Amino acid sequence: MVGMFDKPKPWDEDPNLDRWAVEKFDPSWNEGGMVDVTSFSTLFPEYRGKYLQDAWPSVKSALKEFGISCELNLVEGSMTVSTTRKTRDPYIIVKARDLIKLLARSVPAPQAIKVLNDEMQCDIIKIGNLVRDKEKFVKRRQRLIGANSSTLKGNTVAAMGSFKGLKQVRKIVEDCIQNHMHPVFHVRILMLKKELAKDPSLANENWERFLPRFQRKNRQSEKKSKKKEYTPFPPPQQPSKIDIQLETGEYFLSEKIKSAKKWQERQEKQVEKTTENKRKREAAFIPPNEPVKQDSNVDNDNKDVASMALSLKEKAKEFGKQKMAESINAEAYLAESGDKPSKKKKLKNKLKHTSL
Repeated sequence: MVGMFDKPKPWDEDPNLDRWAVEKFDPSWNEGGMVDVTSFSTLFPEYRGKYLQDAWPSVKSALKEFGISCELNLVEGSMTVSTTRKTRDPYIIVKARDLIKLLARSVPAPQAIKVLNDEMQCDIIKIGNLVRDKEKFVKRRQRLIGANSSTLKGNTVAAMGSFKGLKQVRKIVEDCIQNHMHPVFHVRILMLKKELAKDPSLANENWERFLPRFQRKNRQSEKKSKKKEYTPFPPPQQPSKIDIQLETGEYFLSEKIKSAKKWQERQEKQVEKTTENKRKREAAFIPPNEPVKQDSNVDNDNKDVASMALSLKEKAKEFGKQKMAESINAEAYLAESGDKPSKKKKLKNKLKHTSL
């Protein structure tokens, strides 16, 4: 049923009107200030105390420009913001509340202070109650990467940006935790939409035909085994422990024999275990087989050694001949050569003596 206030208005179809735009606040709109004091406070973990104490002067100066007072209590672990008489913007106290929430969730102070601007918004997305299984929750939470490539550790996701961007981020985070779609696929779709928006001819057309369609693969259904054939007969009854003892004859043994048999089996297992452990301990002291290096220059080296040996022999012979030549006395050699008869004269003298 259409109410009296749901009638179409002339500015509903205005193409030049940006409904996401936020006008900057002018202090002249509220010269009288706030009627009552409004305050918000939030707790922060103990490990954030040191960082907040160092960054608190910059936070205090940023809030002072808008007429907001802030207080840091390190004993209780809380941050408090409240309006003053100098506050003019009624919505700035909500922005200050978002600022201390971001600071409590490990967002750096320079980044969190940007939320005080009119065009910047923030959203705290709760993801702790979306999945019951803790292991699945931790595994899917690792897909969300924050600043400095660090993954999430808590049960909330802090996001900053415009209203349209925060809506997309919430969709991505919820689909990731519920395992509907991986964030990588969402990023691909957003990149394609950004490229399509640059073409003015596609401004009034449906982009579904350009966007990829990712089919979810259910691996559990693939692992399911085939259905067994139906049989009206029940499965055969498995033998009980007593039936097995009757078959082996153990049932009729006395308790003393049974205990002795168990003790014997235990001793055999113990011996096997000790030998196995001893073998493992001794295996650590066995040196590994070193690979034999096959030198390709072995043949060449052998040839070089043989040639060197031959050259040394030749040099030794030459050196010996030279020594023999140096040791011979010329005068003695000539004298011996003159005194000694030749072989022909010796033969003639022998023949003469025999004839006589």
